[in-house]
Amino acid sequence: MSAVSTPAADPTRTQESPPVLVGAGLTLNYGDLRVLDGVDFHVGAGEAVGIVGPNGAGKTTLLNALAGSVTPDRGTIRLDGHDVTSMRPELRCRQGIGRAFQIPRPFGGMTVLENVLVGASYGTRLSRRATHRRCVEVLELCGLIDLANRRAESLGLLHRKRLELARSLATDPCVLLLDEIGGGLTDAEAAELVGTIKQLRTLGISIVWIEHIVHVLVQVIDRLVCMDAGRVLAEGEPQAVLRDAHVVDAYLGRGSHG
Repeated sequence: MSAVSTPAADPTRTQESPPVLVGAGLTLNYGDLRVLDGVDFHVGAGEAVGIVGPNGAGKTTLLNALAGSVTPDRGTIRLDGHDVTSMRPELRCRQGIGRAFQIPRPFGGMTVLENVLVGASYGTRLSRRATHRRCVEVLELCGLIDLANRRAESLGLLHRKRLELARSLATDPCVLLLDEIGGGLTDAEAAELVGTIKQLRTLGISIVWIEHIVHVLVQVIDRLVCMDAGRVLAEGEPQAVLRDAHVVDAYLGRGSHG
Protein backbone atom coordinates (compact mmCIF):
# COMPACT_ATOMS: atom_id res chain seq x y z
CA MET A 1 0.00 0.00 0.00
CA SER A 2 1.33 3.42 -0.90
CA ALA A 3 2.11 5.56 2.10
CA VAL A 4 0.21 8.80 1.70
CA SER A 5 0.96 11.36 4.35
CA THR A 6 -1.88 13.31 5.87
CA PRO A 7 -1.70 17.01 6.81
CA ALA A 8 -1.21 18.14 10.37
CA ALA A 9 -4.28 17.69 12.54
CA ASP A 10 -6.74 20.55 12.54
CA PRO A 11 -7.21 21.61 16.17
CA THR A 12 -10.83 22.59 15.43
CA ARG A 13 -11.70 18.98 14.57
CA THR A 14 -12.53 16.35 17.12
CA GLN A 15 -10.19 13.42 17.74
CA GLU A 16 -10.50 10.62 15.22
CA SER A 17 -13.44 8.36 16.06
CA PRO A 18 -12.83 4.70 16.89
CA PRO A 19 -13.69 2.28 14.04
CA VAL A 20 -17.32 1.19 13.91
CA LEU A 21 -16.89 -1.17 10.92
CA VAL A 22 -13.63 -3.05 10.32
CA GLY A 23 -12.58 -5.51 7.64
CA ALA A 24 -9.27 -7.26 8.32
CA GLY A 25 -7.34 -9.30 5.76
CA LEU A 26 -10.35 -9.74 3.47
CA THR A 27 -9.55 -12.20 0.70
CA LEU A 28 -12.00 -13.56 -1.86
CA ASN A 29 -11.46 -15.69 -4.94
CA TYR A 30 -13.84 -16.39 -7.81
CA GLY A 31 -12.22 -19.54 -9.18
CA ASP A 32 -8.70 -18.56 -10.20
CA LEU A 33 -9.49 -14.85 -10.00
CA ARG A 34 -8.58 -13.12 -6.74
CA VAL A 35 -10.97 -10.18 -6.39
CA LEU A 36 -10.00 -9.18 -2.84
CA ASP A 37 -6.41 -9.68 -1.78
CA GLY A 38 -5.85 -9.15 1.94
CA VAL A 39 -7.84 -5.92 2.18
CA ASP A 40 -7.78 -4.03 5.47
CA PHE A 41 -10.53 -1.44 5.75
CA HIS A 42 -12.20 0.59 8.47
CA VAL A 43 -14.59 3.48 8.95
CA GLY A 44 -14.91 5.45 12.15
CA ALA A 45 -18.11 6.56 13.86
CA GLY A 46 -19.45 9.54 11.90
CA GLU A 47 -16.64 9.32 9.33
CA ALA A 48 -17.15 9.41 5.56
CA VAL A 49 -14.75 7.28 3.52
CA GLY A 50 -14.64 7.33 -0.27
CA ILE A 51 -13.44 4.44 -2.43
CA VAL A 52 -12.13 4.90 -5.97
CA GLY A 53 -10.28 2.72 -8.43
CA PRO A 54 -10.41 1.38 -11.98
CA ASN A 55 -13.05 -1.08 -13.13
CA GLY A 56 -12.37 -4.50 -11.66
CA ALA A 57 -10.43 -3.10 -8.70
CA GLY A 58 -12.66 -4.90 -6.19
CA LYS A 59 -14.60 -1.88 -4.90
CA THR A 60 -18.12 -3.30 -5.19
CA THR A 61 -16.92 -6.71 -4.03
CA LEU A 62 -15.59 -5.03 -0.87
CA LEU A 63 -19.01 -3.44 -0.30
CA ASN A 64 -20.66 -6.82 -0.94
CA ALA A 65 -18.44 -8.38 1.72
CA LEU A 66 -19.15 -5.61 4.24
CA ALA A 67 -22.89 -5.87 3.59
CA GLY A 68 -22.92 -9.67 3.72
CA SER A 69 -23.84 -10.37 0.09
CA VAL A 70 -20.65 -12.41 -0.23
CA THR A 71 -18.54 -14.14 2.43
CA PRO A 72 -14.76 -13.73 2.19
CA ASP A 73 -12.60 -16.84 1.95
CA ARG A 74 -10.33 -15.36 4.59
CA GLY A 75 -10.45 -12.38 6.94
CA THR A 76 -12.95 -10.98 9.41
CA ILE A 77 -15.55 -8.24 9.51
CA ARG A 78 -16.47 -6.61 12.80
CA LEU A 79 -19.29 -4.17 13.51
CA ASP A 80 -19.05 -2.31 16.81
CA GLY A 81 -16.52 -4.93 17.90
CA HIS A 82 -18.76 -7.91 17.08
CA ASP A 83 -17.75 -10.47 14.46
CA VAL A 84 -20.34 -10.41 11.65
CA THR A 85 -18.24 -12.19 9.01
CA SER A 86 -20.75 -15.02 8.55
CA MET A 87 -23.90 -13.01 9.31
CA ARG A 88 -26.57 -12.83 6.60
CA PRO A 89 -27.24 -9.44 4.93
CA GLU A 90 -30.69 -8.97 6.48
CA LEU A 91 -29.28 -9.56 9.95
CA ARG A 92 -26.44 -7.12 9.33
CA CYS A 93 -29.05 -4.60 8.24
CA ARG A 94 -30.80 -4.96 11.58
CA GLN A 95 -27.45 -4.57 13.31
CA GLY A 96 -26.91 -1.22 11.56
CA ILE A 97 -25.43 -1.68 8.06
CA GLY A 98 -27.54 0.00 5.37
CA ARG A 99 -26.86 -0.05 1.65
CA ALA A 100 -27.94 1.93 -1.41
CA PHE A 101 -27.28 0.29 -4.77
CA GLN A 102 -25.95 1.80 -7.99
CA ILE A 103 -29.12 1.02 -9.97
CA PRO A 104 -32.28 1.90 -8.03
CA ARG A 105 -34.88 -0.86 -8.04
CA PRO A 106 -37.96 0.50 -6.27
CA PHE A 107 -40.79 -1.86 -5.48
CA GLY A 108 -43.19 -1.48 -8.39
CA GLY A 109 -46.87 -0.94 -7.75
CA MET A 110 -46.10 0.78 -4.44
CA THR A 111 -45.93 4.41 -3.46
CA VAL A 112 -42.78 6.20 -2.34
CA LEU A 113 -43.98 6.05 1.26
CA GLU A 114 -44.78 2.34 1.02
CA ASN A 115 -41.29 1.65 -0.36
CA VAL A 116 -39.72 3.41 2.61
CA LEU A 117 -42.09 1.67 5.03
CA VAL A 118 -40.79 -1.70 3.78
CA GLY A 119 -37.26 -0.68 4.72
CA ALA A 120 -38.28 0.59 8.15
CA SER A 121 -40.57 -2.38 8.90
CA TYR A 122 -38.07 -5.11 8.04
CA GLY A 123 -34.82 -3.32 8.88
CA THR A 124 -35.69 -2.08 12.37
CA ARG A 125 -37.53 -3.24 15.47
CA LEU A 126 -39.49 -0.01 15.93
CA SER A 127 -43.13 0.12 16.94
CA ARG A 128 -45.71 0.84 14.24
CA ARG A 129 -46.05 4.48 15.31
CA ALA A 130 -42.27 4.95 15.53
CA THR A 131 -41.85 3.28 12.13
CA HIS A 132 -44.24 5.72 10.47
CA ARG A 133 -42.55 8.67 12.18
CA ARG A 134 -39.15 7.42 11.01
CA CYS A 135 -40.39 7.20 7.41
CA VAL A 136 -41.74 10.75 7.43
CA GLU A 137 -38.42 12.03 8.80
CA VAL A 138 -36.48 10.16 6.12
CA LEU A 139 -38.73 11.39 3.31
CA GLU A 140 -38.26 14.97 4.49
CA LEU A 141 -34.51 14.54 4.70
CA CYS A 142 -34.32 13.06 1.19
CA GLY A 143 -36.59 15.68 -0.37
CA LEU A 144 -39.38 13.22 -1.13
CA ILE A 145 -42.12 14.21 1.30
CA ASP A 146 -44.15 15.92 -1.44
CA LEU A 147 -43.93 12.75 -3.53
CA ALA A 148 -44.89 10.34 -0.73
CA ASN A 149 -48.06 9.17 -2.49
CA ARG A 150 -46.56 8.94 -5.98
CA ARG A 151 -46.06 5.51 -7.49
CA ALA A 152 -42.35 4.73 -7.26
CA GLU A 153 -42.03 3.60 -10.88
CA SER A 154 -43.18 7.04 -12.07
CA LEU A 155 -40.14 8.82 -10.59
CA GLY A 156 -37.27 10.23 -12.62
CA LEU A 157 -33.70 9.06 -12.04
CA LEU A 158 -32.76 11.65 -9.40
CA HIS A 159 -35.84 10.90 -7.31
CA ARG A 160 -35.28 7.16 -7.74
CA LYS A 161 -31.78 7.67 -6.38
CA ARG A 162 -33.26 9.65 -3.49
CA LEU A 163 -35.75 6.85 -2.86
CA GLU A 164 -32.94 4.27 -2.86
CA LEU A 165 -31.17 6.40 -0.26
CA ALA A 166 -34.39 6.86 1.74
CA ARG A 167 -35.11 3.12 1.90
CA SER A 168 -31.62 2.54 3.27
CA LEU A 169 -31.94 5.33 5.81
CA ALA A 170 -35.29 3.99 6.96
CA THR A 171 -33.47 0.96 8.42
CA ASP A 172 -31.78 3.35 10.89
CA PRO A 173 -28.19 2.46 9.95
CA CYS A 174 -25.06 3.43 11.84
CA VAL A 175 -23.06 2.69 8.65
CA LEU A 176 -24.38 3.51 5.18
CA LEU A 177 -22.79 1.88 2.12
CA LEU A 178 -23.28 3.83 -1.12
CA ASP A 179 -22.41 2.23 -4.47
CA GLU A 180 -22.01 4.87 -7.19
CA ILE A 181 -25.21 6.60 -6.19
CA GLY A 182 -24.24 9.60 -8.34
CA GLY A 183 -23.98 7.53 -11.53
CA GLY A 184 -26.10 8.77 -14.46
CA LEU A 185 -26.96 12.13 -12.91
CA THR A 186 -26.28 15.53 -14.43
CA ASP A 187 -23.88 17.86 -12.62
CA ALA A 188 -26.81 19.82 -11.18
CA GLU A 189 -28.57 16.64 -9.99
CA ALA A 190 -25.33 15.31 -8.49
CA ALA A 191 -24.92 18.61 -6.61
CA GLU A 192 -28.41 18.19 -5.15
CA LEU A 193 -27.58 14.67 -4.02
CA VAL A 194 -24.34 15.86 -2.43
CA GLY A 195 -26.36 18.36 -0.42
CA THR A 196 -28.54 15.55 0.92
CA ILE A 197 -25.56 13.35 1.79
CA LYS A 198 -23.88 16.26 3.56
CA GLN A 199 -26.98 16.51 5.73
CA LEU A 200 -26.50 12.86 6.69
CA ARG A 201 -23.10 13.79 8.08
CA THR A 202 -24.88 15.93 10.69
CA LEU A 203 -26.71 12.82 11.94
CA GLY A 204 -23.48 11.02 12.80
CA ILE A 205 -23.96 8.23 10.27
CA SER A 206 -20.75 6.64 9.01
CA ILE A 207 -20.59 6.60 5.20
CA VAL A 208 -18.65 4.36 2.83
CA TRP A 209 -19.08 5.67 -0.71
CA ILE A 210 -17.84 4.20 -3.99
CA GLU A 211 -17.97 6.80 -6.73
CA HIS A 212 -16.40 7.38 -10.16
CA ILE A 213 -17.36 11.06 -10.10
CA VAL A 214 -14.39 12.06 -7.97
CA HIS A 215 -15.10 15.79 -7.77
CA VAL A 216 -18.50 14.93 -6.25
CA LEU A 217 -17.02 12.43 -3.81
CA VAL A 218 -14.36 14.73 -2.37
CA GLN A 219 -16.99 17.29 -1.38
CA VAL A 220 -18.27 14.91 1.28
CA ILE A 221 -15.56 12.53 2.46
CA ASP A 222 -12.93 12.75 5.20
CA ARG A 223 -10.67 10.03 3.83
CA LEU A 224 -10.11 8.46 0.42
CA VAL A 225 -9.14 4.86 -0.37
CA CYS A 226 -7.89 3.86 -3.81
CA MET A 227 -8.08 0.19 -4.79
CA ASP A 228 -6.48 -1.68 -7.66
CA ALA A 229 -6.40 -5.40 -8.47
CA GLY A 230 -8.20 -6.30 -5.24
CA ARG A 231 -5.80 -4.41 -2.98
CA VAL A 232 -5.73 -1.08 -1.19
CA LEU A 233 -3.24 0.97 -3.18
CA ALA A 234 -3.34 4.20 -1.16
CA GLU A 235 -5.43 5.88 1.49
CA GLY A 236 -5.45 9.13 3.40
CA GLU A 237 -6.46 12.76 2.95
CA PRO A 238 -8.38 12.91 -0.36
CA GLN A 239 -6.26 15.41 -2.27
CA ALA A 240 -3.04 13.72 -1.12
CA VAL A 241 -4.31 10.36 -2.41
CA LEU A 242 -5.33 11.87 -5.74
CA ARG A 243 -1.80 13.28 -6.18
CA ASP A 244 -0.12 9.99 -5.28
CA ALA A 245 1.95 8.67 -8.20
CA HIS A 246 0.67 5.10 -7.80
CA VAL A 247 -2.94 6.31 -7.90
CA VAL A 248 -2.33 8.50 -10.96
CA ASP A 249 -0.76 5.55 -12.74
CA ALA A 250 -3.36 2.95 -11.74
CA TYR A 251 -6.52 5.02 -11.92
CA LEU A 252 -6.44 8.65 -12.95
CA GLY A 253 -3.88 7.97 -15.65
CA ARG A 254 -6.26 5.55 -17.38
CA GLY A 255 -8.65 8.25 -18.50
CA SER A 256 -11.29 7.60 -15.87
CA HIS A 257 -13.96 10.04 -14.75
CA GLY A 258 -13.36 12.89 -12.37
